[in-house]
Amino acid sequence: MKKLRVGVVGVGHIGSNHARLYAEIPSAEFTAVYDVEPFRSRTIASKFGAAPAKSLDDFSGMIDAASVATPTNTHYDVARALLAQGKHVLIEKPITDNTAHATELAELAALNGLILQVGHVERFNPVLGALEKHLTHPRFIEAHRLSPYTERSADIGVVLDLMIHDLEVILNFVRSPLWSIDAVGVPVLSQSEDIANARLHFEDGCVANVTASRISPERMRKIRIFQEDAYLSLDYQNQSGEIYRRVGKQIWRDRAEIEHGEPLNLQLTSFIECASTGRQPRVSGSQATAALELAVKITKQISSSG
Repeated sequence: MKKLRVGVVGVGHIGSNHARLYAEIPSAEFTAVYDVEPFRSRTIASKFGAAPAKSLDDFSGMIDAASVATPTNTHYDVARALLAQGKHVLIEKPITDNTAHATELAELAALNGLILQVGHVERFNPVLGALEKHLTHPRFIEAHRLSPYTERSADIGVVLDLMIHDLEVILNFVRSPLWSIDAVGVPVLSQSEDIANARLHFEDGCVANVTASRISPERMRKIRIFQEDAYLSLDYQNQSGEIYRRVGKQIWRDRAEIEHGEPLNLQLTSFIECASTGRQPRVSGSQATAALELAVKITKQISSSG
């Protein structure tokens, strides 16, 4: 079977990692790189055995599928151009910076029979596989995602930058309409909120409390889920976790059995498989749009109360 030709648009910090992994994945042929800075294109292409493209049209002729890892405000234009030319696309999260554009991309991919996957990489973290085995009916969810400040993603606030990972996971777990949102956020080092908290109430009674910060001295990516028969505590970063279960009148603690792996590698391998076979991705354009819609609502509430 002929290998899928893959490439990367935008080879900054995240895109260069996509390039590194595509070059290593046996089921793909890493063929092209395009970046608005030609020197960066040439450097990454040379490092990982691909060709630098002179334009997006030039790039499109060299690939069957591509990762889009450009700034968020360019996702729509780049992905739309590639989808219109019949290319499968993986867009880094968030899918776009507004829901109308996100919906349009999802519809364009469906119309052309193409795979549109969105880079909510936490869905490929082995921790989630361990959690899903024990998940029944979540009643309370608490998520913390903290990181030090960097200049990356300064064009968006922390809700679209970091919190959206947890929002997408929570929407996948809680299959119930959202009833209300209470959100606060504060800008510290950028024009948008750098630390934010949202409390989400769902119609089935589940409550999710989600905190994100990009001005923390430490890194943390944890989620805890409480349900009638268990309490699940998992650490995305260290790929570890514990499960507390009621057995009779006692609480038993077990370590979660987790088969460690690099989530981004698993995500890109899955994208290649979906693009090659037509299987639907774990995070589709419509699922990513739902997460974006929630993130935008939270951001607007923060802005209106500021």
